Amino acid sequence: MIPAPYLLYIGRSVDAVAIKTSRGLATFRPKDCVGEFRHDNCPLTLGLPRLGMAEAVAAGARTLVLGIANPGGTFEQHLIEDAEAALHAGMNVAAGLHQRLRDQQRLASLAREQKLQLFDVRDRPADPVVGTGYPRPGHRLLTVGTDCSTGKMYAALALTSAMRERGLAADFRATGQTGILIAGAGVPVDAVIADFISGAIEQLAPARSDGGWDVVEGQGSLFHPSFAGVSTGLLHGAQPEAIVICHDPDRTDMRGLRGRALPDLAECLEQNLNVGRLTSPNIRAVGICLNTSQMDAVSARRLCERTEDRLGVPCTDPIAFGVENIVDELLCTVP
Repeated sequence: MIPAPYLLYIGRSVDAVAIKTSRGLATFRPKDCVGEFRHDNCPLTLGLPRLGMAEAVAAGARTLVLGIANPGGTFEQHLIEDAEAALHAGMNVAAGLHQRLRDQQRLASLAREQKLQLFDVRDRPADPVVGTGYPRPGHRLLTVGTDCSTGKMYAALALTSAMRERGLAADFRATGQTGILIAGAGVPVDAVIADFISGAIEQLAPARSDGGWDVVEGQGSLFHPSFAGVSTGLLHGAQPEAIVICHDPDRTDMRGLRGRALPDLAECLEQNLNVGRLTSPNIRAVGICLNTSQMDAVSARRLCERTEDRLGVPCTDPIAFGVENIVDELLCTVP
């Protein structure tokens, strides 16, 4: 386990989506977050106290979490310098980038000298297996999306919480760096070798006989040329009986691919069902989650209602309005 409390890193970020890991921790583990670290030229904030490294240690922080996501998941020079400052101040450092903290010689040497730890969240499973697609007992739900960073983790966590409040056994299964940091366990599926993606998810959400649910966090999109492979492996490995599709109605271009439009919701929903039928012939859609954070409440409600009428599936914003309507739909059709 990564020692808490945390100092959440924003650094020099100017893209609100790029700090989604820090934001996720601030949202779902607020009691473990003492503050945020950002430079003077950073326009973003999590609404936490802005602290320097020494101030954070004085406030009780034990780990600096480099909770950002940049293209390719690489360590830029300023990231290394800020991580060094954290180590000098007496904090461990955690990151979920594709490049590893432990492979940065300066950081590894300093951590040893300071008797501190480096935590690389995106470590792939040590003993990967190839997926089989054979039917296995248990209820599983997977969140999917029209694009990257459309709220799949938020929806999965909200659904897990709502199901537990109804007395159901439900477990959130993390597949990305943010989810793993929140849950404390999971599989960073985008770091898994392609041949083993479906097998890794079969292990993450194995057979269960208690009548409970595994709520699997989705990644990427079948319509994103860069990440559709991961999305496909997740669908086949999760073998979900139900999917919930997540969408940002304010977004016009696929993330990182300017000029490539997002797919139509109906088309994306049907394609996910088609791909999912390979390992889950009776897969069904039970909900749509929209990110309406840039809209007023009345407009957001109307959009959810129009979307629900158009597609015939319950629609909501999980943060603004909850997910009770989706849970109702899910449970009324459980075999």
